Amino acid sequence: MTQSSFNRRGFLKGAAAAAAVVPLASSLASCAAGGGSSSDSSSAPSAGAKSADNPFGINESGKLDAVIFNGGYGISYAQFAAAQMKKKWPKLTVSVKPSNNISQELQPRFVAGNPPDVIDNSGANSIGVSSILSQLDTFDDLMSAKNYEGKTISDTLYPGVKEMGTRGDKFAIFNYVMSGYAVWYSDSLFQANGWTAPKTWDEAYQLGAKAKAKGKYLFCWGKEAATYYRTLILGTAYKQGGDEVRLAIENLKPKAWSQPVIQQALTALKKIIDAGFVKPGGAGTQFTAAQAQWSNDQAALLYPSGSWIENEMKSQTKAGFKMTGAPEFVLDDSPVMGYEAMNAAPGEPFICPKQGVNAGAGKEFMRAMLSEAAAKNFAEKILSPTVVKDTVPADGFGSTALVSLTKMLNAAGEKVFNIQWVDYYGVNTEHLVVWNDFLAGKSSVAQMTDAMQKISDKVANDSSVEKITIK
Repeated sequence: MTQSSFNRRGFLKGAAAAAAVVPLASSLASCAAGGGSSSDSSSAPSAGAKSADNPFGINESGKLDAVIFNGGYGISYAQFAAAQMKKKWPKLTVSVKPSNNISQELQPRFVAGNPPDVIDNSGANSIGVSSILSQLDTFDDLMSAKNYEGKTISDTLYPGVKEMGTRGDKFAIFNYVMSGYAVWYSDSLFQANGWTAPKTWDEAYQLGAKAKAKGKYLFCWGKEAATYYRTLILGTAYKQGGDEVRLAIENLKPKAWSQPVIQQALTALKKIIDAGFVKPGGAGTQFTAAQAQWSNDQAALLYPSGSWIENEMKSQTKAGFKMTGAPEFVLDDSPVMGYEAMNAAPGEPFICPKQGVNAGAGKEFMRAMLSEAAAKNFAEKILSPTVVKDTVPADGFGSTALVSLTKMLNAAGEKVFNIQWVDYYGVNTEHLVVWNDFLAGKSSVAQMTDAMQKISDKVANDSSVEKITIK
């Protein structure tokens, strides 16, 4: 079993510094897929001469083949960046295609040896990076290149990008959007009813009783996003128990899901489910339809999600909703990391296969994405900041979600963490089945624990899967 390590320490310090300046937002959990393999020496030769203006040696009369996950952010931001690239290279043919199923659509292209030049490898059906790591190019030369404004790209970014995108010694993932998870609610609805955002699971249960008295539910969910509740449970457990709990889960240790704080968190959620405080039918409801039950119908009070939720639901949010985030719940008033601790990191992972048709075109597209113009366009249109510094004003473009996120990040300071193992090992599809059953009341805490541990153990015991050691 080959192992590599991922060091979070440097990232955490950098992310804390970034948190004091700018709000965050971003990405769904990733999931399983296979793929062909190739050696690191299989890179296609450059089609153009490398220079300061053409650092990746692209064929300027060639083509850009980009596939972008069509999720909460849409693809217009990528089309904008491609247009910036087209201005610089007018002879280039650019193709930016949407996908809602990255794994199934692109796995055959990896096997055939003709993957796209660049992929936004996000969504519930993204490709497990461990299965294609040898086929991916690295981004070190992108960091040292100049952006379209003539500045060295590494100097324009918030800390943590390289750390969060490195697997072993290979910087193969470029996370473009600053991400943060929270429990979201309507501040206007809460103010009208005299409610406050719960800090503990007990307070959440009490709010559920108040919601029921008003003919509302505490939570709702959709089938493709049931694992948002996994993220919520792990957020509770990591904050409550600290590194000891986090590292057992992240490094696939035996009986990790039986740790007391995880059992307590699962039991607290099960109590809410059994009380009828979760809107039924989520396992048969498309996730944006379920989210609209919260953001537009206000049938449920709370929704755990990443900070892309505002943009994802902007056309289905009740007028005057005042979307606001609060930190994920804790179990009591003495969590190891503190209530303010937060699941936050650079996210929305882009990858560049080495066998793309136009050598270097994927990284040239990323250079366009990292231009000030493209980063500001993303922040303003999507209401989420990228990893490029100084692109979001203090008022968050009038977004209550961004303002609240800024406050949460400032309060978290250095107390930030991230969930790595799900994305790396591509297990989200298996998790979705388990979490849909649990939220529907079809399984007990013991059955949930056993199911999640079996998924973890399966990966841990598979000698064909390269493991990372998270610190």
